[in-house]
Amino acid sequence: MRRVWLGIGWLFVGLAAIGTALPVMPTVPFLLVAAWAFARSSPALREKIRNDPRYGKMVRDWEDNGVVPRFAKVWAISAMTVGVGFSAWVGMALWIVAVQAAICLAVAAFLISRPERVSEAPASGTADPADPDRDR
Repeated sequence: MRRVWLGIGWLFVGLAAIGTALPVMPTVPFLLVAAWAFARSSPALREKIRNDPRYGKMVRDWEDNGVVPRFAKVWAISAMTVGVGFSAWVGMALWIVAVQAAICLAVAAFLISRPERVSEAPASGTADPADPDRDR
Protein backbone atom coordinates (compact mmCIF):
# COMPACT_ATOMS: atom_id res chain seq x y z
CA MET A 1 0.00 0.00 0.00
CA ARG A 2 2.96 2.30 0.65
CA ARG A 3 3.75 2.33 -3.08
CA VAL A 4 0.19 3.37 -3.91
CA TRP A 5 0.40 6.32 -1.51
CA LEU A 6 3.82 7.22 -2.89
CA GLY A 7 2.45 7.11 -6.46
CA ILE A 8 -0.49 9.31 -5.50
CA GLY A 9 1.89 11.76 -3.85
CA TRP A 10 4.11 12.02 -6.92
CA LEU A 11 1.09 12.30 -9.25
CA PHE A 12 -0.15 15.29 -7.28
CA VAL A 13 3.32 16.84 -7.08
CA GLY A 14 3.33 16.63 -10.89
CA LEU A 15 -0.07 18.31 -11.10
CA ALA A 16 1.14 21.00 -8.69
CA ALA A 17 4.18 21.56 -10.91
CA ILE A 18 1.87 22.09 -13.88
CA GLY A 19 -0.15 24.47 -11.72
CA THR A 20 2.92 26.64 -11.16
CA ALA A 21 3.04 27.31 -14.91
CA LEU A 22 -0.69 27.57 -15.67
CA PRO A 23 -2.48 30.43 -13.92
CA VAL A 24 -5.89 28.72 -14.12
CA MET A 25 -4.68 25.54 -12.41
CA PRO A 26 -4.14 25.62 -8.65
CA THR A 27 -0.90 24.55 -7.01
CA VAL A 28 -1.45 24.39 -3.26
CA PRO A 29 -4.50 22.06 -3.30
CA PHE A 30 -2.45 19.52 -5.25
CA LEU A 31 0.42 19.91 -2.78
CA LEU A 32 -2.03 19.32 0.07
CA VAL A 33 -3.08 16.00 -1.46
CA ALA A 34 0.56 15.13 -2.12
CA ALA A 35 1.51 15.90 1.50
CA TRP A 36 -1.42 13.81 2.70
CA ALA A 37 -0.33 10.85 0.57
CA PHE A 38 3.33 11.26 1.53
CA ALA A 39 2.32 11.25 5.22
CA ARG A 40 1.33 7.63 4.58
CA SER A 41 4.35 6.68 2.48
CA SER A 42 7.31 9.02 2.93
CA PRO A 43 7.34 11.41 5.88
CA ALA A 44 10.56 12.95 4.53
CA LEU A 45 8.80 13.97 1.29
CA ARG A 46 5.89 15.36 3.29
CA GLU A 47 8.30 17.50 5.29
CA LYS A 48 9.95 18.64 2.07
CA ILE A 49 6.58 19.99 0.90
CA ARG A 50 5.85 21.54 4.31
CA ASN A 51 9.23 23.28 4.27
CA ASP A 52 9.08 24.52 0.69
CA PRO A 53 10.05 28.23 0.67
CA ARG A 54 7.19 29.24 -1.63
CA TYR A 55 4.26 26.99 -0.75
CA GLY A 56 5.22 25.40 2.56
CA LYS A 57 3.61 28.02 4.79
CA MET A 58 0.21 27.60 3.12
CA VAL A 59 0.47 23.81 3.40
CA ARG A 60 1.48 24.01 7.07
CA ASP A 61 -1.25 26.55 7.85
CA TRP A 62 -3.87 24.27 6.32
CA GLU A 63 -2.60 21.04 7.86
CA ASP A 64 -2.01 22.50 11.30
CA ASN A 65 -4.91 24.97 11.60
CA GLY A 66 -7.28 24.65 8.62
CA VAL A 67 -6.32 28.15 7.45
CA VAL A 68 -7.15 29.36 3.92
CA PRO A 69 -5.77 32.85 3.16
CA ARG A 70 -8.20 35.45 1.88
CA PHE A 71 -6.49 35.76 -1.52
CA ALA A 72 -6.90 32.00 -2.01
CA LYS A 73 -10.58 32.19 -1.08
CA VAL A 74 -11.20 35.08 -3.47
CA TRP A 75 -9.24 33.39 -6.28
CA ALA A 76 -11.02 30.03 -5.83
CA ILE A 77 -14.52 31.47 -5.55
CA SER A 78 -13.92 33.77 -8.53
CA ALA A 79 -12.64 30.87 -10.63
CA MET A 80 -15.64 28.73 -9.70
CA THR A 81 -18.03 31.57 -10.54
CA VAL A 82 -16.39 32.10 -13.94
CA GLY A 83 -16.51 28.34 -14.57
CA VAL A 84 -20.24 28.11 -13.84
CA GLY A 85 -20.90 31.24 -15.90
CA PHE A 86 -18.89 29.84 -18.81
CA SER A 87 -20.83 26.57 -18.66
CA ALA A 88 -24.11 28.48 -18.85
CA TRP A 89 -22.78 30.76 -21.60
CA VAL A 90 -21.74 27.86 -23.87
CA GLY A 91 -25.18 26.33 -23.48
CA MET A 92 -24.57 23.28 -21.33
CA ALA A 93 -27.68 21.49 -20.18
CA LEU A 94 -29.38 23.35 -17.37
CA TRP A 95 -29.14 20.37 -15.02
CA ILE A 96 -25.37 20.20 -15.53
CA VAL A 97 -24.98 23.91 -14.78
CA ALA A 98 -27.23 23.51 -11.72
CA VAL A 99 -25.19 20.59 -10.35
CA GLN A 100 -21.95 22.46 -11.04
CA ALA A 101 -23.32 25.57 -9.33
CA ALA A 102 -24.50 23.56 -6.30
CA ILE A 103 -21.11 21.90 -5.87
CA CYS A 104 -19.29 25.21 -6.28
CA LEU A 105 -21.63 26.86 -3.79
CA ALA A 106 -20.92 24.13 -1.23
CA VAL A 107 -17.16 24.49 -1.77
CA ALA A 108 -17.43 28.28 -1.51
CA ALA A 109 -19.38 28.00 1.76
CA PHE A 110 -16.69 25.70 3.14
CA LEU A 111 -13.91 28.06 2.06
CA ILE A 112 -15.64 31.07 3.58
CA SER A 113 -16.03 29.18 6.87
CA ARG A 114 -12.28 28.59 7.18
CA PRO A 115 -10.10 30.99 9.18
CA GLU A 116 -7.89 33.35 7.15
CA ARG A 117 -5.03 33.60 9.65
CA VAL A 118 -3.52 31.26 12.19
CA SER A 119 -4.61 33.61 15.00
CA GLU A 120 -8.25 32.99 14.00
CA ALA A 121 -7.86 29.21 13.98
CA PRO A 122 -9.28 27.09 16.79
CA ALA A 123 -7.07 26.55 19.83
CA SER A 124 -4.40 23.91 19.52
CA GLY A 125 -5.34 20.39 20.40
CA THR A 126 -7.11 19.73 17.13
CA ALA A 127 -5.98 16.65 15.24
CA ASP A 128 -3.48 16.98 12.41
CA PRO A 129 -5.52 16.18 9.23
CA ALA A 130 -2.45 14.60 7.63
CA ASP A 131 -1.74 12.29 10.58
CA PRO A 132 -2.34 8.75 9.35
CA ASP A 133 -3.15 7.57 12.90
CA ARG A 134 -5.69 10.25 13.79
CA ASP A 135 -8.76 8.09 13.06
CA ARG A 136 -7.64 5.18 15.24
